[in-house]
Amino acid sequence: MTKKKALAGSGKTVAKLKEKKATREEPAKEPMLRVMVWYREEHYEQLLSIFDDAELLPPTYQAWLIRAEEKKAAVEAAGDQVMKVYIDPETFPEWCAQKGLPKDANSRTQLALDVAQSQSFSL
Repeated sequence: MTKKKALAGSGKTVAKLKEKKATREEPAKEPMLRVMVWYREEHYEQLLSIFDDAELLPPTYQAWLIRAEEKKAAVEAAGDQVMKVYIDPETFPEWCAQKGLPKDANSRTQLALDVAQSQSFSL
């Protein structure tokens, strides 16, 4: 009988712990800075002619912008902030050449990260 009494209360304790856990609020997540490669409309066609992987991007700036704005909105909806890093058709090929990198998505991302890291700021 002693064993039965010990187990009888454990169900209530587990239920109370689950209830407390369910009602406990998650700690506020610190916002993160997300870096996004961005293009200016007047540079888009020229950039497509430069990129080694241009076939991966939409053929028009408007199509690209719609997709980029959707991604940006999703990041912001998650509570993070977006830093746009614009790719320039004059400096990007030079930067890639200096680094010995192809002119592709990975290099664009690396450039954006380098720019973000060179900035001194806080959220």
